[in-house]
Amino acid sequence: MLQELLINYENKPCYKIVFRPDFSDLINVFNSEVNHQYDKICIVTDSNVAKLYLSEIISGFKNTGSEVYSFSFDAGEESKNLSIVNLLYQHLINHKFTRNSLLVALGGGVVGDLTGFAAATFLRGIDFIQVPTTLLSQVDSSVGGKTGVDFNQYKNMVGAFYMPKLVYMNIGSLNTLDDNNFICGMGEVIKSALIADKDFYIWLKDNSTLLKERNYDALAYAVGKCCGIKGHVVEIDPKEKGIRAYLNFGHTIGHAIEKLKNFTLGHGQCVGLGMVSAIYLSNKLSYISDDEVSDIIETLKEFDIPVSVDGLNPTEVLAATKSDKKMTGNKIKFTILKAVGQADSYLDFSDEDLLWAIDKVLV
Repeated sequence: MLQELLINYENKPCYKIVFRPDFSDLINVFNSEVNHQYDKICIVTDSNVAKLYLSEIISGFKNTGSEVYSFSFDAGEESKNLSIVNLLYQHLINHKFTRNSLLVALGGGVVGDLTGFAAATFLRGIDFIQVPTTLLSQVDSSVGGKTGVDFNQYKNMVGAFYMPKLVYMNIGSLNTLDDNNFICGMGEVIKSALIADKDFYIWLKDNSTLLKERNYDALAYAVGKCCGIKGHVVEIDPKEKGIRAYLNFGHTIGHAIEKLKNFTLGHGQCVGLGMVSAIYLSNKLSYISDDEVSDIIETLKEFDIPVSVDGLNPTEVLAATKSDKKMTGNKIKFTILKAVGQADSYLDFSDEDLLWAIDKVLV
């Protein structure tokens, strides 16, 4: 079973992703992989994760010889904004953090993205590490150096590419997730397979029961495969000039739905809806067969990922996609499937095409 994965940046070793069953090896890994004496460490987390792991993580980092602090904010996407970043800056200033200080992102995607952005911008950049505790953050957001916050409900509109010094994944933490968060993570797992690895997609279908039961070996395999897929893509294209856009499969329409539903649906669920629209468009281009469309939809249903949503107007969803960061001129750089396990970008969908695809997921 995969124990670690080295991620390169600009053709040089940058950081390791380490996979473990619990947090017992965190400080040993930190000492060996980061190998730096920091004056101060701040563990950044949210109100849900703090109850589960904060005291254990604080105790561990106190053995490093650094002064250890913590900063916690209310859990949820609504906290992923510049106001919370400002509070974190103030906390760091109050405790006299320096360029020789470290931030530790302990939590899901919101925590990781916000902490990474704060690290990238505080004193023009200080070190940080990722300790992702949700399936979504382990398979997606903690890997690749994208950081950022939402701005006036425009998702991830303010951010930076900034690499962590280490990503430590406690696969055992996935047992503490509620069903909704687990389903959100599975949306990104299926996305990874669809864009890059047909055999992995088949494996997911064959092992759906084990995954839903949160079998450790199955989860560890799936997380490792997703990290390998994303790690390979971001090594080739770290700043989304080309194939990194493939990772956005399902995201353009998914983000629009997420925004219009006021974040009442989880990110992975909205990505699932966006993927349904995207596979219909792939089918319209004759890349994906009717049977493959049906098979993918059934696979999403098998993992309880929604394939339709109510209460939305297709014209409003289309308008929301126009504020997407992946616009090229006045066209959306849309990710499609050329085959199961093979993604591509497409720029020539008309508004009528997109409205047709959006309507496929609206009830």
